[in-house]
Amino acid sequence: MRDGQVEGAYVPIGGISTRKATNVPFLASLTRNARTPIDAFTEASERAGGELVRLNMGPFRPYLVTHPDHVQHVLIQNQPNFVREGMFWKPLAPLLGEGILSDGETWAESRRILQPLFTARYVNSLAEQMAVIINELIEETITPGRPFDIAKGISAIVHPTIVRLFFGSKISVADIQRLVPAYDVAVTAKAVRLLMPFVPQGVPMPGDRAFRRAIKTIDGVVYPRIREARARALESPGEESTDVVSRLVKARQDVAGEEGDRRIRDDLVAMHGASTETSATALTWAWPVLDAHADMAAKVYEEIDRVVGGDPVSTAHLPHMPYLRMFVNELLRLYPPGWILPRMAVAADVIGGVAIEAGSTVLLSPYLTHRMAEFWDSPSVFDPDRFAPGREAGRHRYAYWPFGAGPHVCLGQHLFLMEAPLVIAGILRKYRPVMRLDRPVTPRLASSLRPPSGLTMTLVPRGRS
Repeated sequence: MRDGQVEGAYVPIGGISTRKATNVPFLASLTRNARTPIDAFTEASERAGGELVRLNMGPFRPYLVTHPDHVQHVLIQNQPNFVREGMFWKPLAPLLGEGILSDGETWAESRRILQPLFTARYVNSLAEQMAVIINELIEETITPGRPFDIAKGISAIVHPTIVRLFFGSKISVADIQRLVPAYDVAVTAKAVRLLMPFVPQGVPMPGDRAFRRAIKTIDGVVYPRIREARARALESPGEESTDVVSRLVKARQDVAGEEGDRRIRDDLVAMHGASTETSATALTWAWPVLDAHADMAAKVYEEIDRVVGGDPVSTAHLPHMPYLRMFVNELLRLYPPGWILPRMAVAADVIGGVAIEAGSTVLLSPYLTHRMAEFWDSPSVFDPDRFAPGREAGRHRYAYWPFGAGPHVCLGQHLFLMEAPLVIAGILRKYRPVMRLDRPVTPRLASSLRPPSGLTMTLVPRGRS
């Protein structure tokens, strides 16, 4: 008996014998791992061993889904039954809106409008321009020999790259400088509510005020750009504009007024997140990983030195740096930015023989699935060779899903897989990172998987380290 429930007890649903999920006392684990809350999820996953379990959080008991078969069921096979609604999503609604990061008709409409901007073909058409922007921003951002705040510094490269690439001159440098930190605050301020989603929205929690200020700043940047684009479209209706704001205005010209502006705003915020959050978050992990694995770092350095040399990095270099691509894939395995994906069951269902009640919350996590010993040898060990040619044969399709899966797969994945090696190679062609860490770098809890804030390194010219 656990939490008043018989483990493995069977109940009939629609004539099918099912069992109830085992309850895992989760609040006690969170208390024990107060400094590193994500370890509580790891403990629950290891205890579950791939089975569905319920995390006992007092009044809230979500199902934890980790096995690739069960991930496939929720995200692919019965995806319409598992929607992005419920306690975990409500706190983020002012940021996410009702576009591509929602569900239903508004999601389908936004997906149709935004998808052409994220296809591999379209990203490839912008790739060389992206490389030029990245090289310029690296020059502007890095001062050799001075402490470099990793999260802020990488963000100062990634965010303006995407804004300049997609928005051109329609957003000023001043607006970029307002937008970037505001978005950063918005995606981190709700960490406490992520741990206690059952707390009513009316009850003040740490981070709420900072979140509201961030949303106000984001809207203060985005809405004026929308109104300017609408005015240009009216003045020059036949003019073809390539910037994203103008494209969205044109795509939604049948919805005028505040409602139309709001839908465009939601699309823009979602696009900004899909284009930057994955890249900026994942790339902050590259540097402590290189510091902790000197042998792998040496391989990355050698490949970049040999292929790129002292030239500005370009997309022509990328096919000739397979080890860097493997390194990035392994980075996404151990540190997937979107580490947890909540869904709500619309109707009752059965997953892995476990009965799921309508209205229940299920938590999926690539962070946990990617660390399952059943599918990965020495899963906690960082090893880029897992992604060497031929090594992926026979691996479960959903043992590795850093960008999600199914209809809601991340739109920004092609962009990331182009941008990440350009940023890493762009920095390492000129510099070597030097870090002085007195303890292991562990994730801090937020809506994306981030290292601790304030993590710094010194970038010294190559050959002088």
